[in-house]
Amino acid sequence: MSSKKNLPVLIVLLFVFLFSSSCKTKIKKVKKITPDEIIKADKAFADLSRKAGMKKAFIEYIDNEGILLRPNHPPIVSADAIDFLSQINDSSYTLTWKPDGAQIASSDDMGFTYGIYNLEIKDTVLKGTYVNIWKKQADGKWKFVLDSGNEGIGQ
Repeated sequence: MSSKKNLPVLIVLLFVFLFSSSCKTKIKKVKKITPDEIIKADKAFADLSRKAGMKKAFIEYIDNEGILLRPNHPPIVSADAIDFLSQINDSSYTLTWKPDGAQIASSDDMGFTYGIYNLEIKDTVLKGTYVNIWKKQADGKWKFVLDSGNEGIGQ
C-alpha cells in the first residue's frame, strides 16, 4: 500500500523533470562591443575628411538628430546642423584628427571618442582637442550625435 501512496509523488516528479528538461533554452553568448569598434568609425570619419573634405565627411557621419557645438555660436541641431555643414566651403583647408581614446556605454549603442585635431590652412597647422558622441544606427553603422572641438593646444 505504501507504493500506491508514492505513485502520485513519482508522477509529479516525473512531470517536473520532463517539463524542465523540455524548456531548456540555449543561452547565446552576446558579443560585447569594444571601444575599438567606435575608434574604427572615428578613424574612417577622419580619413574621409582628409580624402574628400570636411563637409562631405561630416554630412556622411552626422546622425539625423546630430548636434554641432561651435565657438561663439549656439548649438546647431538636426536639420539646421546639416544645412550649416552644406554651406561650408572647405576647399582652402584640411581638417583631420586622430582618436586617442573611446568608451562604449553598457547598452552597446552609444559611446564617445576624443583626441586631437589638426586644421591645415596653407602653411599653418592649428591644433585642438575634440570629442564626438556616437550612436549606433539600426543598420549597425555608427554616426555622431554630438561633435565639439576646443581650439588651441601647443604645436
